[in-house]
Amino acid sequence: MIKQGVDSSNGPKTRIAVVPDFHKRILFSDEAHFWLNGYDNKQNCRIWSEANPQAYVETSLHPEKLTVWCALWAGGIIGSYFFKNQECHYVTVNGDRYRNMITNLFIPELNKHDVQELWFQQDGATCHTARATIHLLKDTFGDHLISRFGPVNWPPRLYL
Repeated sequence: MIKQGVDSSNGPKTRIAVVPDFHKRILFSDEAHFWLNGYDNKQNCRIWSEANPQAYVETSLHPEKLTVWCALWAGGIIGSYFFKNQECHYVTVNGDRYRNMITNLFIPELNKHDVQELWFQQDGATCHTARATIHLLKDTFGDHLISRFGPVNWPPRLYL
């Protein structure tokens, strides 16, 4: 269980008390990008050699990519959701598109499960932390929201 407290010397603090199987109560969510021209992110591709291979790959400045979202929890997977516009072209994620996915896919899927003790976690991406998005998620999860600008700070900003 996560408890909010105030420490006069350090300001607001978030404390996580030990609860058995707490990790099974968290819906972990994120997006992944897949480039459609065969490009591999250099962060995901390493070349190991004793000699410098002088390897490089020319790519388009803005190649077409596909963005996919899903949420994972002990009860299964919700998603995958592919971000497309009305013409079925793949698009990047913005606040409106993210909230549309939350409203039309995520919340209806949640309503099919007994999720009263679940917590929703998302990272600090701008579309996740827009005021309208945080309000929508607070309406759904109350204080069980782990997010930048949410009731419980996303872990990189967690104060112990």
